[in-house]
Amino acid sequence: MTINDLVPGTRAKIIGYLSGSATYRTKLLALGLTRGSEIKITGVAPLGDPVSLEVRGFKLSLRKAEAAVVEVEIV
Repeated sequence: MTINDLVPGTRAKIIGYLSGSATYRTKLLALGLTRGSEIKITGVAPLGDPVSLEVRGFKLSLRKAEAAVVEVEIV
């Protein structure tokens, strides 16, 4: 399951990343999206892009393609 599969109000824990560019993964880690971090989906744009979430006390928006790389499990 990825961030794209979640609906607003859902809490989840990051468990890993799908295969992709190492530099891109580094960017996500720098944003605070590390394994074990808990996130909450706060909103999704009408066409599904971008996804708004809360992580480590701050709000973040990810494009659909970016959110599709982050694997999560519902808490």
